[in-house]
Amino acid sequence: MTPAFPLSVVVPVYNEAGNVAPLVREIVQALRGVTEFEIVYVDDCSKDDTVAALQALKAEAPELRIVRHLSNSGQSTATRNGVKAARGAWIATLDGDGQNDPTDIPKLLAMRDESPADVKLFAGWRVQRKDTGSKRWASKIANAIRSRMLRDSTPDTGCGIKLFEREAFLDLPYFDHMHRYLPALMQRAGWKTVSVPVNHRPRGAGVSKYNNLNRALVGIRDLRGVAWLITRSRLTRTEEV
Repeated sequence: MTPAFPLSVVVPVYNEAGNVAPLVREIVQALRGVTEFEIVYVDDCSKDDTVAALQALKAEAPELRIVRHLSNSGQSTATRNGVKAARGAWIATLDGDGQNDPTDIPKLLAMRDESPADVKLFAGWRVQRKDTGSKRWASKIANAIRSRMLRDSTPDTGCGIKLFEREAFLDLPYFDHMHRYLPALMQRAGWKTVSVPVNHRPRGAGVSKYNNLNRALVGIRDLRGVAWLITRSRLTRTEEV
């Protein structure tokens, strides 16, 4: 596919009707005049008015496209389907709850422009999180365990704002919850990754779709699986003769 845009912003959402309009407007304000872009929202079969809220924004934000799942499939699947539908050479992702700040996207783009070509992922790092104390402690413990097992040199893999090359992402192995392990998966593929401090904000509306227990239970299984993938990887350089 020949890219139609330098950048696509992919936002997976589930029951985020109250956060849609403010975030779309912030994305547009942050990027118009900076680069050509499109916004791809992927609705994960919401039960509220998320899709209606998105459709109402199309007149003021012609950059907006809407992809809708016909069944609830989770954030990783929504992200991947958004990337597949995207027409940009590079992808910026944001969580749909408004906690990521779109004004950080130009910062990630500037970092990319200053970096070597083999850096394919710029991962947001929430240095001052605006979550509950229990969620911050759970993430701190999970990040420590993950870093020890995967050695991905990434302080915060759970941050939703990331910038990566579309082609490199689609070449990664796909599985549910893969979005939590993108730095390790990119490194497994032979690419370099960089963590960039970004802003973090309180949720604007609605409620979180995760809790500490379900994250921990699936995280243990996923972590073992990613560690296995890393041990089974083999990178081979090639040349055309």
